[in-house]
Amino acid sequence: MLGRRCSWVTDDQLYIDYHDNEWSVPCHDSQDLFAKLMLEGQQAGLSWLTILKRRHTFYQAYAGFVPEKIALFDQQDMGRLLNERGVIRSKLKIKAIINNAKCYLNMKAQGVSFSEFLWGFVDHRVTVNRWPNASFVPTQTVQSMSMSNALQQQGFKYVGPVICYAFMQAIGMVNDHTLDCDWCHRHKA
Repeated sequence: MLGRRCSWVTDDQLYIDYHDNEWSVPCHDSQDLFAKLMLEGQQAGLSWLTILKRRHTFYQAYAGFVPEKIALFDQQDMGRLLNERGVIRSKLKIKAIINNAKCYLNMKAQGVSFSEFLWGFVDHRVTVNRWPNASFVPTQTVQSMSMSNALQQQGFKYVGPVICYAFMQAIGMVNDHTLDCDWCHRHKA
């Protein structure tokens, strides 16, 4: 029976479920990747558990993270989001999501697949690391720095190299389940 998990997992059931069923599972859907990157950006300065507990509300408040809808958000939407208790009420973070939706659509209009663009930073293959424990896991890598720079060149905000690396781990570009985690069976994937 699987019991031990990566050391960052608390005893909160939501966190346990996230670790066991979502974290490091490869995602290739462009809109899903957009949503997950936006949520990672919201985490800046906060714990991931805070974002997880509000994830449902984020999806409701941000129109399911559909870029075509978010790009149309106006001052009224900005006011609504600043008053929404279930999301992070930071004017800069709200503006970043609206801006990033426009950047995403710009790339799409140029014929760029967001998924292909992002997965290109790992040569379209999952990077499987075999860290003995969490003390070995980096907070950023050359690939996350490259991704961050490329996204910023496209106009994206809240996509620094640390955010990009957490995103890469979350969406399965990088498998950082440590070897002291019973879930490291994902290394065989």
